[in-house]
Amino acid sequence: MIPDLLEKTVNRPDSIDQIERQRPSERHALVVPVIHYKKVNIDGVNVFYREAGPADAPVLLLLHGFPTSSHMFRNLIPLLADRYHVIAPDYPGYGQSDAPDRSGFEYTFANLATLIEKLTVVLEVTRYSMYVMDYGAPIGYRLALKHPERVQALIVQNGNAYTEGLAAFWDPIKAYWADKSLAKREALAHLVTLDLTKFQYTDGVGDISRISPDNWVVDQALLDRPGNREIQLDLFGDYGSNVPLYPDFQAFFRQYQPPTLIVWGKNDVIFPEPGAHPYLRDLPAAELHILDSGHFALEDKLDVMAPLIRDFLDRTL
Repeated sequence: MIPDLLEKTVNRPDSIDQIERQRPSERHALVVPVIHYKKVNIDGVNVFYREAGPADAPVLLLLHGFPTSSHMFRNLIPLLADRYHVIAPDYPGYGQSDAPDRSGFEYTFANLATLIEKLTVVLEVTRYSMYVMDYGAPIGYRLALKHPERVQALIVQNGNAYTEGLAAFWDPIKAYWADKSLAKREALAHLVTLDLTKFQYTDGVGDISRISPDNWVVDQALLDRPGNREIQLDLFGDYGSNVPLYPDFQAFFRQYQPPTLIVWGKNDVIFPEPGAHPYLRDLPAAELHILDSGHFALEDKLDVMAPLIRDFLDRTL
């Protein structure tokens, strides 16, 4: 055994130069995409985004949910960026983007969608596919209503466009839509606490050891920034502005029939499984995969979702 071990040690390249002298066929074809972390100023707001992949490749716009940021796509990006130009922004008030004071910036879904639209203009992106999740769904679908010709394909993960997806979890939020009193607003304050943030990552997950605690630690640290609690409560209140647009979102699906992949965590109590199936009414050719996971399915089902996403994009774009 010792001679065998010595032989392996002697034959192993022990320097970069030695590796470089090997013929290409003797090396592993390992491609490690480079991810760039950038900011651009849009209307006085510094918007952070992750970018990777060939500049001339088809663009995939990754639109995150609450209460996270482009951080939710950190593991997916390297698995797609060898062939696709991936752009994952943080909305104002989230991640590494600015969180401007509410007195000078309107925290509405219309405004967030407009800002992301302006980001695509600055980056000279005129055609893109979208991965939409949670808040990313109404933001992305608002973009689609403005520029349907720009949308090449959709990947939908626990993001709603149908009233069937507004389950009991939403009742206190709906109460705030109907009555914008301080009491109804404060009744939502538990939604920005550490317990609820951790719950979103761990509820409905079969093996919690697959979920990095960094998720809720990072998200909560950003939620706890001065003034951010009120930003989130503003957006809870404004989410109701998306619901009247659901028929418009559905009309976009019916008219333009974008190729669509739906990957949905069935144990999600925020956007439960009944919100996934209605997409097929308007997108009968959509591919639907119901996964045994929760709200942030990418965290424990990346090994399942990434091949599905990659295969879908390779066949579609």
